[in-house]
Amino acid sequence: MGGLTIRPLSPSDEADWRRLWTAYLAFYETVLPEAIFTTTFARLTGGGANEFAGLLAVVDGRPVGLAHYLFHRSCWTVGNVCYLQDLYADPAVRGTGIGRALIEAVYARAAEAGAAEVYWMTQEFNATARRLYDRIADKTPFIVYQKGL
Repeated sequence: MGGLTIRPLSPSDEADWRRLWTAYLAFYETVLPEAIFTTTFARLTGGGANEFAGLLAVVDGRPVGLAHYLFHRSCWTVGNVCYLQDLYADPAVRGTGIGRALIEAVYARAAEAGAAEVYWMTQEFNATARRLYDRIADKTPFIVYQKGL
């Protein structure tokens, strides 16, 4: 896509990030309290070791997508692995390569950091995203279990 830039999230991006992340959460029928927004944005832009980082996809000066990722240790590798937790492209730009560009930017950061792999999860019903994921990564046989506390 012409005019596309993928860049790190910065403190001045908070309003655009909130707009995009709110839309992402709405896709998953989720509403989170203000404390989560504030804490998450601080983590994404804090630059701390072992902390989440964020990327924005910007087209012609307008943020249209985001990715949140985290490097963490694994008992199966010596080096870290990279978890891509959130990925979102505005519906107006879906199908134009924004999601792929964000994932590839995470891949590049993971390779630069010496991570052994990048992994993520998605909902089974997310067919549109899964068509992309099936082309750029390997689907694993793992099933996720979770218990809220």
